[in-house]
Amino acid sequence: MSNAPVTARHASTLRGGTLPKWSPWAIAVGAVVVAVGIGLGAGLDSKVQWGLIAAILFVLGTYGIAARVEGRRQAKDRVATSLVWVCFIVAVIPLASLIWETVKRGVKVFDVYFLTHSMGVVADTETGGGIYHAIIGTLEQVGIASLIAVPVGVLTAIYLVEYGRGKLAKAVTFFVDVMTGVPSIVAGLFILSFWILILDMGYSGFAGALALAILMMPVVVRSTEEMLKLVPNELREASLALGIPKWRTIIKVVLPTSLGGITTGVMLAVARITGETAPVLLLVWGTNFINTDPFSGPQASLPLYIYQQYANSAGSGAAYDRAWAAALALIAFVMILNMGARAIARWKAPKTGR
Repeated sequence: MSNAPVTARHASTLRGGTLPKWSPWAIAVGAVVVAVGIGLGAGLDSKVQWGLIAAILFVLGTYGIAARVEGRRQAKDRVATSLVWVCFIVAVIPLASLIWETVKRGVKVFDVYFLTHSMGVVADTETGGGIYHAIIGTLEQVGIASLIAVPVGVLTAIYLVEYGRGKLAKAVTFFVDVMTGVPSIVAGLFILSFWILILDMGYSGFAGALALAILMMPVVVRSTEEMLKLVPNELREASLALGIPKWRTIIKVVLPTSLGGITTGVMLAVARITGETAPVLLLVWGTNFINTDPFSGPQASLPLYIYQQYANSAGSGAAYDRAWAAALALIAFVMILNMGARAIARWKAPKTGR
């Protein structure tokens, strides 16, 4: 009993100073105030410069105050945390600014009429019109590209993970890596030269879908391959030990286990090709009228619609408003795909218990 107070006093002498929990916020506010003062005093008009000065002062201030109160070792840890927060804010601000600017300018004409009407006979400089024909084209082109790319990509990933050995597997992996970095314009030029110039099939939504499928395949292969590698080998071995053939093990065990991750990768690949403009501009050609047949004649799409409204506006405010509203619709479509992918991944994720 007599040693307890001595031990408590000894522990208190070993414990150094600790900054309060609100200290990062106080340092951040102080850094912003000092940065504003420096910006006004130096005549800096750009708010970006003020933000960079505040970020530098925040990191330096965190290290100086933490080193004085808690010691250099804890100060380095706080500086690392501060850098993470600064990088996060630097990444979020442009994204938030982009979304805010798109919403602010796009809501001017974004309504039911805009979503349910096409341009038709409406000139680019006139008011009215909508994106119904572009929505149909985007859905059909992305849908056809997905029907082509998803089976090929998933089966290729299954081969690389489950069967791939030797030179053929290495060659397939190499070409998948190369295709991942192929610019979209190159895929469009390839389909243009082969499908339209050599085979003389003409401009159509299907031609654009072929180029989009080329861009989508490597993403599906890579994401599916990584998800299949995460499946424990014990599950495969247990299935094979029961005498089940390997192909049936893949269908009944491996794929259901990794289905959530595969679906997420496919959705992200779909979101990636939805905003492609170069292949569509080369192969689909674009039209202001509704064309529900992707295999015959030019067809519209949302990225191409945005480009045409901006390029052919001739300074018209109505065309600019339609371009921003179409951009808002495209962002909403991509966000819905991403949220759907996350929901499916969470739904299909393996259930954990105690």
